Amino acid sequence: MTFGGRRAVVVEAVLLLLWFVLFARITALLGTDFVAAGRHAAAVQSAEHAVHIDVELSANRWLAGNPALAQAAVYVYRLYYVAVAGVLVWVFVRHTDVYRRVRRTMVAMMVLVLPVYWAVPLAPPRSALPGTVDIVARYDLFHQESWVNPTHYTAMPSMHVGWSLWCAYAVWTALRGTRWALSAWLFPVLMVAVVITTGNHYVLDIVGSVLLLAASIAAAWTWGRLVVRRQHGGHRVV
Repeated sequence: MTFGGRRAVVVEAVLLLLWFVLFARITALLGTDFVAAGRHAAAVQSAEHAVHIDVELSANRWLAGNPALAQAAVYVYRLYYVAVAGVLVWVFVRHTDVYRRVRRTMVAMMVLVLPVYWAVPLAPPRSALPGTVDIVARYDLFHQESWVNPTHYTAMPSMHVGWSLWCAYAVWTALRGTRWALSAWLFPVLMVAVVITTGNHYVLDIVGSVLLLAASIAAAWTWGRLVVRRQHGGHRVV
């Protein structure tokens, strides 16, 4: 697969950057119904308690009692986007044969998650579960007040976990058949531990992230099939 030279690479990078900015701006406008967010949080807590997976508070208290680990968790939580950008560039440069597939999956994730954020605002444990310590606010790298006074609640699904799952999927796709492929999935396992113990997500948010990735892979596959059909008609590949 070729991207048509330097100009095409620049266009690709600019379009992706603009899409990320647009996604961030739209996300910031969602999850502002605090009453609904609190109601949904109560429902999630009740559902988790019924099936005995409500581990958020005990996990959070354990991390709060280990300052060194808490600080490390905040680094992972805050700087995950470095891994996302790194994986995207790595696949683009070293594994162009699968780049479009994983890029389509990434775009599909951003498109599919927005209706969920709009329809189901959800307050995270740090603000809806009494006794939870806001670890990120306590050890925040950037001292952002938004963690103390949040302006929107979009906890379901967790995109921290969602993006880490995408990273694992991209690396696994690129390295499939090698002994290193499965190790990529350690990253989302780490991120799950981070978002639960820092009080930012529920276990069910993680389930939502897995479902989001699965739906995005299916959407990307469908997108790819449509592109193949368009190729036969002489249209440009996206």
